[in-house]
Amino acid sequence: MGAVDEGLRRLQVGRDACPRCRLPQDRMVTLEQDWVLLEPGLEVPAHLVPAEHRWITLSDGRVTVYGVCPPDGSQRCRIEHRLACSKQPLPDLWPWLTALREENARAAERRTDQEPPRPPEVWPDAG
Repeated sequence: MGAVDEGLRRLQVGRDACPRCRLPQDRMVTLEQDWVLLEPGLEVPAHLVPAEHRWITLSDGRVTVYGVCPPDGSQRCRIEHRLACSKQPLPDLWPWLTALREENARAAERRTDQEPPRPPEVWPDAG
């Protein structure tokens, strides 16, 4: 168990700026010890999101795809930032996602800093 905890600390869960829209995105550790970039501060009812796009947070802080169909009516999930990023060309998957992408486009236009985000000083050791 100590080795797993040590590995999670090395991955440095945190927040990065999207290189396309410059909005923040949460870097989260997956069950496979990889990481995924999720839309920050957004949890939606799982039944609104297709199974392959649902990410749930586990009790140890890691995330995993929640592919249960149909999902529990009270279950909430997160989505990848790439689905909500206004600067990436994606199909209109869900009406609420289109509204989120439009709001992110407005938020990106309001940002005053014109410098692209800097990469982290120390990259995580993913294995």
